[in-house]
Amino acid sequence: MREQLAEALTAATKNQERRRVCTLRLINAAIKDRDVAQRSAGRDPVGDEDIQLILAKMIKQRIESAKAYDDSGQPELAAQEREEIGVIKEFLPPQLGTGEIEQACKKVVEDTDARGLRDVGRCMNALKERYPGQMDFNQASTLVKGMLR
Repeated sequence: MREQLAEALTAATKNQERRRVCTLRLINAAIKDRDVAQRSAGRDPVGDEDIQLILAKMIKQRIESAKAYDDSGQPELAAQEREEIGVIKEFLPPQLGTGEIEQACKKVVEDTDARGLRDVGRCMNALKERYPGQMDFNQASTLVKGMLR
């Protein structure tokens, strides 16, 4: 995944795509920052799954920022955030639809033998392991809680 990001950055630089270059540099900086944290904790650099989680977090941050910009009457900044979301999404696996998320949640509840609300954390950990960066985990959490009530 790092190679894919590096190639995309090189291509964006050659094509003088300013917004894309900035976004890709932010992604690389976030990955390097996590690598440094891992190294100082005596662990290996981040792998593809961790990179997907970093990208998902970056998307979530930008969604919140875009909403804040829309609420404060700054549509051009909101559009900029949405443009960055589009660039980041290119490097994530395709997102699951609502029906697929519901099926995945049902399967995890069955597989983990979850019986009550205190098992939500265990179910969510299993979902994050099986579907990194492929679903909206807030939506999944809501579905799992509904199933366990």
